[in-house]
Amino acid sequence: MTNNPEHNHPLHSREEQIKGLLEQVSAYIEQYHGGSVEFISLLENILTVRVGGSCLGCPLVSSTLQGWVAGTIKQFFPDIRVVSAE
Repeated sequence: MTNNPEHNHPLHSREEQIKGLLEQVSAYIEQYHGGSVEFISLLENILTVRVGGSCLGCPLVSSTLQGWVAGTIKQFFPDIRVVSAE
């Protein structure tokens, strides 16, 4: 078994956990819709992301942002009050 220090660390930072979750959401969006979402910042309980790919200019981007992205983030991090795109 490989000794990986990352696995030995009892807790990853909250920001790292959110980034990992966003990567999974982005992979889904990319695979099925050709878009993407990227972590920009986390200030207190406000998460800012950047959308890309086919999400740019799409009339459903606010649904994607608030439905998939914010919905998923708030499911695992209920203290996040706002998810916004820059």
